[in-house]
Amino acid sequence: MIRRLGLGFILSGAMFLTACGGGRSSAPVVTPPAATDPDPVVTVDDDGNTSFDATTLAAQLDALPLGELTLEETDGLLLMREEEKLARDVYLALYDIHGLNIFNNISSSEQTHTEAVLTLLERYSLADPVGENTIGVFENVDLQQLHDALVAQGTNSLLEALYVGAEIEELDIADIENLKLQVVDNDDIILVYDNLLKGSRNHLRSFHRQVESNGGSYTPSHIAQEQYDEIVNSDMERG
Repeated sequence: MIRRLGLGFILSGAMFLTACGGGRSSAPVVTPPAATDPDPVVTVDDDGNTSFDATTLAAQLDALPLGELTLEETDGLLLMREEEKLARDVYLALYDIHGLNIFNNISSSEQTHTEAVLTLLERYSLADPVGENTIGVFENVDLQQLHDALVAQGTNSLLEALYVGAEIEELDIADIENLKLQVVDNDDIILVYDNLLKGSRNHLRSFHRQVESNGGSYTPSHIAQEQYDEIVNSDMERG
């Protein structure tokens, strides 16, 4: 509306100047307002803990159209709801065992990740697979088995626990990247997935540094070594 009023004013002024013999005068240039970036959906602290801001996420989702879900998109959301819960649950268990703050801090971030996916489930009226499930309990049989195996592995030593953290994060990266390829014209899902990826990359950087400081060396099994090296050798991503 502002640009239309400005254009109308310019045209009226030009007609007036022409009538008065001032047709050679140049019209003022109207500069459109500069575009502003939206507020970040996630917050990132100095240690790389990456958490969703529920209020900002809700506002940005409300501004996007509600599309229709394919079966693949639906299955992907249900998987990620429990996969992010798996990360939280494993880290809580490993914190109880080893008492290292990285597990407690990242588990808090993972809580916001699984809640972000829940926001999409509610947006599309999908049944929540988590429901009243307690810590360590999953509807997805494969995730249940993975949870139990990872906790058992991480119980052996602190270094093994850090390896578990790195594996969870690279698994998240691989799964979300694959799920993004299945999304069809649903920018709201891409918004959440992109920020989940940012969080997983930041958390992978944190676990990698802890592995190195404890004398270990981690080899990725879900993403390529080249991609792993590129992530862990780059700076934390901010909101």
